[in-house]
Amino acid sequence: MLKKIGKKIRWIIVVCLISTAGLSVYSFSEDYFEISRNLDIFATMFRELNIYYVDDIKPGDLMKKGMDSMLESLDPYTNYIPESEIEDYRFMTTGQYGGIGALIGQRNNEVIITDPYEGFPAQKADLRAGDIIVSLDGKSIDGKKYDEISKLLKGQPKTPVKITVKREGEPNLLEKNLVREEIKINSVPYSGIVGDNIGYIRLTGFTENAGMEVKDALTTLEGKAKLNGVILDLRGNPGGLLNEAVNIVNIFVNKGAEVVSTKGKAKEWDKTYHALNNPVDTEIPVAVLVNSSSASASEIVSGSLQDFDRAIIIGQRTFGKGLVQTTRPLSYGAQLKVTTAKYYIPSGRCIQALDYSHRNEDGSVGKIPDSLITQFKTKSGRTVFDGGGVMPDFVTDIRMLSPITQSLITKYLIFDYATYYRINHPSIASAKEFHLSDAEYSDFVKWLSGKDYDYTTKSEKLLDDFKAASEKEKYFTNAESEFDILKKKVAHDKVADLQKFKDEIKEVLENEIVSRYYFQNGQIEASFNDDVEIKKAIEALKDKSVYNSILNNSMASMREKH
Repeated sequence: MLKKIGKKIRWIIVVCLISTAGLSVYSFSEDYFEISRNLDIFATMFRELNIYYVDDIKPGDLMKKGMDSMLESLDPYTNYIPESEIEDYRFMTTGQYGGIGALIGQRNNEVIITDPYEGFPAQKADLRAGDIIVSLDGKSIDGKKYDEISKLLKGQPKTPVKITVKREGEPNLLEKNLVREEIKINSVPYSGIVGDNIGYIRLTGFTENAGMEVKDALTTLEGKAKLNGVILDLRGNPGGLLNEAVNIVNIFVNKGAEVVSTKGKAKEWDKTYHALNNPVDTEIPVAVLVNSSSASASEIVSGSLQDFDRAIIIGQRTFGKGLVQTTRPLSYGAQLKVTTAKYYIPSGRCIQALDYSHRNEDGSVGKIPDSLITQFKTKSGRTVFDGGGVMPDFVTDIRMLSPITQSLITKYLIFDYATYYRINHPSIASAKEFHLSDAEYSDFVKWLSGKDYDYTTKSEKLLDDFKAASEKEKYFTNAESEFDILKKKVAHDKVADLQKFKDEIKEVLENEIVSRYYFQNGQIEASFNDDVEIKKAIEALKDKSVYNSILNNSMASMREKH
């Protein structure tokens, strides 16, 4: 009884504190009563659940679920970050963490090394992709998920960790003694020369100092050769810090140029961001590569350079995230990442594609309707639009892998063969020059014998859907004989498909094998020969008349050219 009275007293104190906190923050708001009333209801409901619910409740877990559900009703980018996840959030904004410098993954019940980073403890200790983690510091990891293992591998720099792994081809377990380091993953993992003196800079994030990394990369490339142009690759880049996007645009546009502005409900978020520094090069032709995974800060860079007519954009329409997030401190070391504003690029457009403020009855959100999409003008008068991401000046097709290739990837067979190949080949040619011979591809086909990589083609899926629908409508009996004949004709043949899609499978396989010797940079270099967007960028940058015509013509004429 005394225990329950104690609980109730604590909850009265909690409710009073919540109400007092609400008063201090919202005393001048016309919504204060509504906010205070609902805080009181929530606190009393939470108290009653914890005291009277039939089973034991973990208050922290219950509150976390409640907050996540509440924030989910707003947009996907407004998140609660508990103190325990602050390190992961710090990595997203700084690219830094304490650990061994390797990506891990889970396959079935095994946790494996998937990507050691070159130059960090895992690679220096010769941990390899494909190694299966058996124990950490002498303790078995049986029953643990990969996210648990990930947390155990991270830690303060200069602290030791012993990793025991099982490696294919090795009869005994291998013990590796590592010392954790401060791991800094650069936003620019690779830069180099491609084509005829065309510079290439790969930007994978917008963490702290991303602008300086791009600036240093361009300066280094210009020191190596007289560049005919530069490619800035933002494909798959999900964004990051807004100020770093401004710094990167500033590399190519004059000091003082208005790069982006933000507007929010609170006037404090109405800000304009200008280029603050002297540019590196305002004349060099620039091609920016984007795709549907290029978002947020990537869209500020590509959209602003497009609005300034300072670069041509090549690839597919970008994601369409025109929302700005800010972190706000909460109690006990937690933080709230909250959407505070929308951003607008130089032409005045906001590229936000989804309307989170007007949800459908089922809670889903839709695209900005065409009736609300507005046209704007670039600096030279080209027409661009808001409400749907950044539309490239030169649109390329999305590359879709065949079902057999997708199956070989998702079932880890490409990955496993690369592991097998690394064991049997101590060295290979350079990343740019490495290719599997026809004989080696035949060995891969033999290696696949007896392994499960079955799949369903789109044609087979459509036929199955047709059969289900026609059976439901009682029409199938009349078409059954024709259906059986057609199904046999479109049925996939795994052996035949291995030859039919040989070039595609070889390309993916070569890229994975190269990563075992030359890591992430090697994968980037290995992809150059078959990269449609890079080839198109080189073609446009080499021919100044093509480049200038793209910047001076309408987007429609460019699509016709494509």
